[in-house]
Amino acid sequence: MIIRIKNKEFDTANITQLYPAAVVKTGFEDETTQVSLEWLDVEAKGKVDVVGFGIFIHLGEEEKHSFMFNTKEEMDEEIGAIAAQIKK
Repeated sequence: MIIRIKNKEFDTANITQLYPAAVVKTGFEDETTQVSLEWLDVEAKGKVDVVGFGIFIHLGEEEKHSFMFNTKEEMDEEIGAIAAQIKK
């Protein structure tokens, strides 16, 4: 099955990981890292500087794609579009 995220197409047979995450500053220069949305909501309230939100896709060990969003709502809208494609 082929799914489209923004303007890129992916064959679901090749996807090894697909997940949403928040991107936060680590506190070291301009370094950022991904954290789970649950951790952000439960453990990190007001303790971290959120840079954005993303949908991350891994195709095997080497190929990775990131789709970044300014708000969680924008990311959630794209996740809904992905889910609608999968339900077809």
